[in-house]
Amino acid sequence: MSIGAFSVSLTVKDIQQSKQFYEKLGFHAFTGDITQNWLIMQNGDCTIGLFQGMFEKNILTFNPGWNDKTEEVNPFKDVRALQEEFRNQGIPIIGDANATPEGPGSFVIEDPDGNPILIDQHR
Repeated sequence: MSIGAFSVSLTVKDIQQSKQFYEKLGFHAFTGDITQNWLIMQNGDCTIGLFQGMFEKNILTFNPGWNDKTEEVNPFKDVRALQEEFRNQGIPIIGDANATPEGPGSFVIEDPDGNPILIDQHR
C-alpha cells in the first residue's frame, strides 16, 4: 500500500539557523515561505520540512497523490480511503479527513511510541 511521498517535518526553534545548517548538509530550499516560518528542503530524494512554532513534535509526513517532487501521481489512494483502512485495522485516528468528500484532507495517527504520523493530501 502506498501512502504517498515521505518527508520528515521538523519543529525548529530558529528557522533561519536551521536552514543554514541543512544547507551545509547539501539541502536546498524547494518550496515554502520562510517569512511564514515554514520551508521545505531537499537533498536528492530526501525531503525535510522546517516548521517554526507550528508543531510540538517532529512529524513523519506522507502526501498521497504526490511523488517526492510534489508531482501528481495517478492513480493514488485517497486520504479518506486510507483513513478508513487504518480505522478498520484498529489504528486510532486523530482528526477526520471526511470533513470534505474529496480533494485535500488530512488526519494523524501515532505509532506505539506516540510519534505523530501525518497523512496530508493536497489535491
